Amino acid sequence: MNIDELRYDLSKRSKNGIGFLMSAVVIWTIITIIFVIDLEINTQNIFMFITTGIMFPIALLFSNLINAEWKQDDSPLSILGLILNVAQFIYFPLVFWAFLYEPTTMLMVFAIITAAHLFPYGWFYNAKPYYFIAPVLSVLILVLNSLDFPLWSLSTTMIIGLILLISLLFINYKKRVERHT
Repeated sequence: MNIDELRYDLSKRSKNGIGFLMSAVVIWTIITIIFVIDLEINTQNIFMFITTGIMFPIALLFSNLINAEWKQDDSPLSILGLILNVAQFIYFPLVFWAFLYEPTTMLMVFAIITAAHLFPYGWFYNAKPYYFIAPVLSVLILVLNSLDFPLWSLSTTMIIGLILLISLLFINYKKRVERHT
């Protein structure tokens, strides 16, 4: 198999990673609720961070529900998917810095890291919607924060962006499968 065939196989078997994105919608919905509730900002930030711990189990559940493989041990590219996901943790010192020194920016920093980390999945799954949504969402989050929109609006923007990404990726997946059947 050549590299493009491997990428097609990953895209098809994992359905462009949609199960993980569906999980992210749940996480960002919980985060929105956290930031709507009248709590002290550090408490909101701690709850936001704790909420991310349920990402993986929910992603597995959604992957099972949509019959998508969450990993492909037989693919030489599978380790790259893990590396792309873990790479976002390298940026977490920025999240911790925001928590300690600029707590009102922690949600923005976390949202931008989350959105931006999606970009390389455009190559991984050969799916252009990742190339579009990741930078647009990152810049939009920055702009909304800079204009002093309420913090819950940033997480709501993440939800909307993720739902749009899921929709575009599902269309991409369906077209791809139809072309190869």
